[in-house]
Amino acid sequence: MRAYLVLLVGVVSVSFAAIFIRLADAPPLVIAAYRLTIASLVLIPFAGKKAMPSLKRLSGRDSLLLLSSSFFLALHFALWITSLSYTSIASSVILVTCHPAFVAIVSYFLWREVLNRLTIGGMVVAFAGIVLVNYGGFTFGQEAILGNVLALIAGFAMGGYLIIGGQLKARIEILPYLTLIYSGAAVMLLLATAGFGYSFTGYSAMTYLMMALLAVVPQLIGHSSFNLAVRLIPVTFVSVAILGEPVGATLLGYFILDEVPSASELIGGVLILAGIFIVLRQTPRYLGAK
Repeated sequence: MRAYLVLLVGVVSVSFAAIFIRLADAPPLVIAAYRLTIASLVLIPFAGKKAMPSLKRLSGRDSLLLLSSSFFLALHFALWITSLSYTSIASSVILVTCHPAFVAIVSYFLWREVLNRLTIGGMVVAFAGIVLVNYGGFTFGQEAILGNVLALIAGFAMGGYLIIGGQLKARIEILPYLTLIYSGAAVMLLLATAGFGYSFTGYSAMTYLMMALLAVVPQLIGHSSFNLAVRLIPVTFVSVAILGEPVGATLLGYFILDEVPSASELIGGVLILAGIFIVLRQTPRYLGAK
C-alpha cells in the first residue's frame, strides 16, 4: 500500500511541471538548470554528511553509474523542456512518456522482470490512452520534427535514469543518492547553460517563482517519490505509473489555465488510469505489507 501512495504523490507532483514551465518566461536550459540547482541546494544540508561516506563505499563501477544517472537526468530535462519550443505539448508529452517500453525490455535482460500478458496488455491500454489524450494535438513540419526527436530522446534518457536507479537501490541510501544525482545533473546543466551564453539573471519575479516551484514540487517531491518507489517495486511498474502525468496535467490545465479537456482527453485519461491499474495489479508480492 505504501508503494501506491508514493506513486500517487509522485504523479500528482510531476503533473504540475508543464504548468510551471508554461508560466516561466526563460530559455529552456535556464529553466532546467534552476530546477536542478534549487533542488540540490535544498537537499545538500540534509544529506551532506551522509553523501560522502556513501560515495566512498561505492565501487568504481557504481560511481560511474551515478555519473551516468546524473547525465541522463540532465539530458532528459534539457531536451524535454527544449522540445516544447519546437513542437506541441501533445506531441512532446506522448513521445517523452515512451520510456516504459524501453524500461521493460532492458529490465527483462538486467533483472529478469517477467512481463506477463496482463502486464503487456495494461501497457498497451495506457499507451492507447496517451494517444487519445493528445489526439489532434500533433503538428508537422521541420521544427516539429526536431521537437519530436528531442522529446523522444528525452524519453529514452528518463528510462536510463530509472534503470540505473533500480541497479543502485541496494547499495546507496535514497537521500544521498538523490543529492548526488541532482547535484551532478545541476552542475552539468549550469555548464551547458553558461556554454550556450544564456544569462541566469534578468527574468521576471513570476519566472523565478515558477522555477522555484518547479524545483520543489515536480522535482523534490515528484521525482524523489519515483526514486523511492523504485526501491519498493520493480522499475518497470514505476515507469508505467508515470504515464498518469498527462491525466494530472490535463486536470490542472483546466483549473489553472482554463483549458477545457476534450472528450478524447477524458476517455484517454480513463484508459491511462485503467492501464496503470492493470500493470500494478500484477505486483501483489511487492505491494503487500508495505
